[in-house]
Amino acid sequence: MKILQLNTRINSGSTGRIAEDIGQVFLANGHESYVAFGRGDRPSASEKMRIGAQRDVLWHGAVSAIFDRHGFGSRAATQRFVERIDALQPDFIALHNLHGYYLNIEVLFNYLKTTEVPVLWTLFDCWAFTGHCTYFDDIACEKWKTACHHCPKTARYPESYVFDNSRQNFLDKRALFTSVPNLHLLVHSRWLKGLVRQSFLKELPVHCMPTGVDTTLFSPLPTAGLLEKYPGLRNKKVVLGVANRWDRRKGLVDFLALAATLGAEYQVVLVGLRKAELKKLPANIIGIPRTESVEELAQLYSLAEVFVNPTYQDNFPTVNLEALACGTPVVTYDTGGSPEAIRPETGQVVAKGDQAGLQAAIERVCARGKAHYRSRCRDHALEAFDKQVRYREYLALCESILENNLVGRTDQPISR
Repeated sequence: MKILQLNTRINSGSTGRIAEDIGQVFLANGHESYVAFGRGDRPSASEKMRIGAQRDVLWHGAVSAIFDRHGFGSRAATQRFVERIDALQPDFIALHNLHGYYLNIEVLFNYLKTTEVPVLWTLFDCWAFTGHCTYFDDIACEKWKTACHHCPKTARYPESYVFDNSRQNFLDKRALFTSVPNLHLLVHSRWLKGLVRQSFLKELPVHCMPTGVDTTLFSPLPTAGLLEKYPGLRNKKVVLGVANRWDRRKGLVDFLALAATLGAEYQVVLVGLRKAELKKLPANIIGIPRTESVEELAQLYSLAEVFVNPTYQDNFPTVNLEALACGTPVVTYDTGGSPEAIRPETGQVVAKGDQAGLQAAIERVCARGKAHYRSRCRDHALEAFDKQVRYREYLALCESILENNLVGRTDQPISR
């Protein structure tokens, strides 16, 4: 099989690493693997295909910021990319994150509906079935169930500061995304599957399986070297937070509150902060820039007494799985699919926004001690989230969809 994957970034961030891992599994099983991407250019085991250039990203950003037409910029870049798809003649197309200022969905889906190539689209958020936002549960908006209009989140990613085209976006997405006869959807959480079933995508086949992490890289590691680098962490109960982008959605405000109220024996550490954010951090929080070093990240997870994910909007956070694989218990808000990776013996779930409850859960976990959780967390990660197991299942799903497509069976059963 010759598989082509599409994602915003290559081998970077959670979705980029997922695409990279999938490509490696395909290669290991004798298939050809290509990854198309819009931003960044990291090494990859797969053949790389860049979509557009930085100027296309910037222009797409302007289209989004002024006209609220995110996903409808990058027309020329996507047309050139579609021509390359046609020349490549892949047997299977796997879509991942399509938003991110690099791809024109109208050009892409108008092409996909003319081919007989099966397509599996992994949804990492709700953008596919809204007129603007990636998540709406923080404001309890339900316009997406009928038709988006007068969007209350235009100023939030993907930001638009002039026009509100949420209704037109909704109508265009509905027409485009329901026009491809060989399109299947994949979600990582039961929560997102439930939302898809209420959206205009409800008639499409939806497969639900958790994602995976590299449990050989993310594993309990020695931390002596890390303590030399960050001596302020010695003899502290490290409360760790990790995010690609820190904002209110990821619970930055909640961490600021925690740092002010937790006892002196605790130390809050946040990973993934930008330079401007690092300068604004209070003295009681240790901030670490975003790192592409998996080893350093795994050491930080291993050092932490507890990993805290006070997210207000999320699907199935990979950071939870990485922490568990390193033997670290997780405390998270009851948000989206975030609690689905947590068991009572591997962490605690707190009502969204309950900062007092969040602190109490952290203190309970730390009072019980890391030793109580380490093997339970690690065993759970090995059993449920090992990437070799998960991505072999992904490969088997692709092979099954392709086989059934070749014999003309379009009425695929929905996986449960």
